[in-house]
Amino acid sequence: MKPEKLLQEAEQLQETIVCERRYLHAHPGTGFDIAETKEFVKKELEAMGYAPQDCGRSGLVALAGGKKPGKVFLLRADMDALPVREEANVEFASKNGRMHACGHDMHTAMLLGAARLLKNHEEEIEGTIKLMFQPAEEIFEGSHDMIESGLLENPHVDAALMIHVMAGMPFEAGTVIVSAPGVSAPAADLFEITVQGKGCHGSMPNNGIDPLNAAAHILIALQEIGTRELPLGEKAVLTIGSMNGGSAPNVIPDTAVMGGSLRTFDGKTRDFMKERMEEIAAATAAAFRAKAELRFTSGCPTLINDKELSGCISGYVKELLGPGKAFSVEELSAMGGGGASGSSGSEDFAYVSQEVPSIMLALAAGQPEKGYAYPQHHPMVKFDETALAGGSAVYAYTALRWLQEHQ
Repeated sequence: MKPEKLLQEAEQLQETIVCERRYLHAHPGTGFDIAETKEFVKKELEAMGYAPQDCGRSGLVALAGGKKPGKVFLLRADMDALPVREEANVEFASKNGRMHACGHDMHTAMLLGAARLLKNHEEEIEGTIKLMFQPAEEIFEGSHDMIESGLLENPHVDAALMIHVMAGMPFEAGTVIVSAPGVSAPAADLFEITVQGKGCHGSMPNNGIDPLNAAAHILIALQEIGTRELPLGEKAVLTIGSMNGGSAPNVIPDTAVMGGSLRTFDGKTRDFMKERMEEIAAATAAAFRAKAELRFTSGCPTLINDKELSGCISGYVKELLGPGKAFSVEELSAMGGGGASGSSGSEDFAYVSQEVPSIMLALAAGQPEKGYAYPQHHPMVKFDETALAGGSAVYAYTALRWLQEHQ
């Protein structure tokens, strides 16, 4: 397969990919509640000639190739949105209080585009390409759920790749950045702390136990872990994102609930911080006569990029797009563009990377000076659709080339 020919075929699909992306954007679901999205993807795959199979609670898997013996390469797209009310000024904006503010609609549309390309070249596939359409990435549960349901078997997956679009990037739309070997996304742990006090009238606090007061002190005390208990250079972020309790200004409530997230790049640091969080929450609450219970609700491990895969995928993307639109993290570092491949955002593709050699690619989809200044997860974020066709081609070409070279 000549890269220029595949890229040309992808560009001919641009209008189709855009239409599908806009439909997905206007009809978002969250978590595992993505029935409309899943049904749309399933029907599109069936229309192409695939036989998509349910995988886990809301996932889909389809196979391309398999006509020739060889290895299995997995391509992943996530399908879920965020519980954000859209404020972006686009004609296909969501109206249901949910929003594709992280670009997962772009990922799904691009993988559908890649599915079309692969179906057109199915006789050339030296092995099998497994298409993974995943729910519940934003809550770090979808990938693990699909793995538990057999995602990586029947047939067994030998390597895997994901793409994530990035808004507000100082690169031309369609530029690809290949992660360096090692960790590129931290482990994530979402948690909830329930502080139990004793409600009473606000004019007589001595008759009660104020859980809001205890919660405020817990919030501050938790920040001590990062500033006083971790060695210099250790990366970790502990954030309290919500604090709720009470409903009247003159009443001390019984309970207060805090929600937050922990991000770490090292397993030992992750375990240490979780242990200290429990100790600090309980001891601080006790100091104010309250009780605190910390519960970790969901999370994912670190995303690890395979060294060999990072090198060869970087070469494939340059073959396809040219050296001016494809870079490795090391090359950007040498050019003065920063050398850290680690992102502070977590990614539940990490579960796949813990099982098989994997790689994460970043696809630039919006320059600030061209009206794409808002970041991911913002209610006004927009993505540059001119990156879609190239993204589909990257999905398809990297899988084809890897299988070709790894017989």
